[in-house]
Amino acid sequence: MSEIPAIHIRGLRKTYAGGLLALAGIDLDVQPGEFFGLLGPNGAGKSTLINILSGVVRRSSGTAEVFGFDVEREYRRSRQLLGVVPQELAYDPFFTVREFLRWQSGYFGLRHNDKWIDELMAEMDLASKADTNLRMLSGGMKRRVLIAQALVHRPPVVVLDEPTAGVDVELRQGLWRFIRRYNAEGHTVILTTHYLEEAEELCDRIAILQNGQVVALDQKEALLRRGSSHRILTVTFDRDPDGLPEVLTDLLLGSSEAVRTFRVSSGTHPLGDILKILQELPAEIIDLHLQEPRLEDAFTDILQQQRDDGD
Repeated sequence: MSEIPAIHIRGLRKTYAGGLLALAGIDLDVQPGEFFGLLGPNGAGKSTLINILSGVVRRSSGTAEVFGFDVEREYRRSRQLLGVVPQELAYDPFFTVREFLRWQSGYFGLRHNDKWIDELMAEMDLASKADTNLRMLSGGMKRRVLIAQALVHRPPVVVLDEPTAGVDVELRQGLWRFIRRYNAEGHTVILTTHYLEEAEELCDRIAILQNGQVVALDQKEALLRRGSSHRILTVTFDRDPDGLPEVLTDLLLGSSEAVRTFRVSSGTHPLGDILKILQELPAEIIDLHLQEPRLEDAFTDILQQQRDDGD
């Protein structure tokens, strides 16, 4: 099984009623054991792609497989291999937490799954709520239940669709500790998130979608190098540095009392040249901070480049 991609997508298209083109021919492979990021602005097609993989939405054309099993023709098998944490809080209000997870286990043919259910509830800090009706839980607790639900059958592929949206910091940190361990055991994790710092910290490889197409697909480090050619330099002086040279005012992003922030390009304005000019100012430098390119910068630059190319 290891030689087969965890997710294999070719020429995937989806057109909704009225002619809305949600996916315009996606080609994408996710390898077993990857921690893969699927990013893009609202309306880029991420949710449609996930819904096709999980069988919620039927494709218009193309190929979509989970470990070689077609998501439509071999739905039962492909669905057993996939766990999805949806954005929406969908749950049955008549079950307790434990009953709900047992019912979900039964859906996948697992009759004796209580040990794993107990472990999931402990990891999601749900043990004290095991016998609480789902409708009595807070939104954050319901989100924890959905994460446990997606993992209840130990799927080799887990799709986390905005899993930490609207949840507290404690849950977010606990979730990522658990998911990292789950990934380290060989499971494939696919993450969509608007918290780009999460994707930057967790993902090995990232695809960026825009207008139903893959506009960037590469290792995280390569995307950082490709997408952003500048760094942010923050300089704190011992007093207000009046009368900056023109070369510095052209790079100035912001100022506050004795602090100046500059956008430094590796091409037209090398960092060494800028530092030399700064040292020649009458105001003394007491602190320097250089911010390396972030995924957020690369993401913004790549999308803007696509918009410019489309004009």
